[in-house]
Amino acid sequence: MKERKAWVMNGFVGLLLVLALVGGGLSLLITETSPVLGIVLIILSVLPLSSLTVIQPNQAMVVTFFGSYAGTMRESGMWVTVPFSGRKKVSLRVRNFNSAKLKVNDIDGNPIEIAAVVVFRVVDSARASFDVDNYEQFVEIQSETALRHVANKYPYDSYENGYSLRGNSEEVAKELSRELQDRLSVAGVEVLEARLTHLAYSTEIASAMLQRQQATAILAARAKIVEGAVGMVQLAISQLQEEGVVELDEERKAAMINNLLVAIVSDRSANPVINTGSLY
Repeated sequence: MKERKAWVMNGFVGLLLVLALVGGGLSLLITETSPVLGIVLIILSVLPLSSLTVIQPNQAMVVTFFGSYAGTMRESGMWVTVPFSGRKKVSLRVRNFNSAKLKVNDIDGNPIEIAAVVVFRVVDSARASFDVDNYEQFVEIQSETALRHVANKYPYDSYENGYSLRGNSEEVAKELSRELQDRLSVAGVEVLEARLTHLAYSTEIASAMLQRQQATAILAARAKIVEGAVGMVQLAISQLQEEGVVELDEERKAAMINNLLVAIVSDRSANPVINTGSLY
C-alpha cells in the first residue's frame, strides 16, 4: 500500500462553517420558523467538527474511514478531513537508533562485539502504518539482523590486502546502509546513515588477539629495519670502493656487512670491539 493524499479543507473555514450551521439552527429554533430544519443544521455542524485536526510540522496524519485507508495529511496546520474518520499520527522527523552490543562471529570465526547507530525517517506513512505491525520495533530488529549479517562477511582485521571491519569502516558503513534500506523499504522507512559505534574482540580472546597484533607489528617493524639496514650497508660499501679508501676482498667485505648489520638491526646499542690484529 502506497501513501496518497487525503481530502482536506482548511480548518478555519471548517470552524466558520460550524458556527454558521449552529447559528442558523439556533435562529430557526428560537424564531420557531422551522424547528426541524434548525435541528438538522445543528446536527450537520457536528460533521466538520468531528474531523477537525491539527497537524504539527514534520508530522503526518493517516486517515481511515470504517477500516479503509482514506489518505494521509502531511501539511502542518488546522484541517478538516473526512467526517467520523479515524486518525493516527506518524512522525516524519529524523530519528536515531542505537543498537545494543551484539556478540557475533566474523568470517574467520572469531567472536567479536559490535554495535551501530542507524539514522532513519519515515517517508511513506501508509506502509509504516499498515504493512508492518510496529515500524519502530521493525527497524530495531532488522537493524540488528543486518548488522549481524554484515559482521559475518568480513574479518575483524585483515593481515593481507583485503576488506576488514576495523580497516574499512567507510565501506562497511555503506554496505550496512544498503542492506538496511533493502530490509526497511517495506516499512516505508528511509535509511539516511548507518555507522559502527563499537567494535572489539570478545573478552575471551581479546588478550590472545592483542598478542597477535603486537607480534604482527613487531615483524613489520623488523622487516622495515632490515630493509633500511641493507640499503645503508650497500651505500657504505659502494662509497668506500668509489673513493678508494680501502681495498676490500670478499672475506673483508662479508665481515664488514656482518658487523654493520648487527649494529644497525640490533635492538640494543652496539659495543665496539677494536681489532688490533689482522683477519689472516
